[in-house]
Amino acid sequence: MRQTILAKRYAKALFAVGKEEGKNQGYSQALNELKSLCASQPGIMDALTNRLYPHELRSKVMASLIGALQCEQIMSNFLNLLVQKKRTNILPEIADVFQQMVDADQNISRGTVITATVLNDALKSKVQTTLEKITGKKVLIETLVDPSIIGGLIAKIGDLVIDGSIKRQLTGLNESIKGSE
Repeated sequence: MRQTILAKRYAKALFAVGKEEGKNQGYSQALNELKSLCASQPGIMDALTNRLYPHELRSKVMASLIGALQCEQIMSNFLNLLVQKKRTNILPEIADVFQQMVDADQNISRGTVITATVLNDALKSKVQTTLEKITGKKVLIETLVDPSIIGGLIAKIGDLVIDGSIKRQLTGLNESIKGSE
């Protein structure tokens, strides 16, 4: 809980500066690249967070990451501040919260659509358009395949869940039959 609050504070501060500079998109991209790099290379995150390593070494690791990502000065200062304050462990959470803030600012929702089979592009576009009408926002969807739902689809956008799967309908039918006995 505490780390989530800290992540929100750091993300909010960076968002305010980025909004003023008009560079939130670039900051979001840099944070997401750094997050995925740390996830794919656990040694990097260990080098940034392990307190057994001297502060100078952690700073050098961050400096090399900043150079590799070609970060702007404000982002560079922000990332160095995380190292200085020993907050690099919440970097993935900061990236997530920051992305949510950028999405909210641009009226974008991100969602997941689960289907029994792979959606073709035309059907994916139609589902996306329908979800945009329902939410009133631009929707970016990620599609997943789960054969256990038998057919139909399940759409999850934020707190909104639309379950139009055949599996749910069969479960509902089964419960109504049991209830009428």
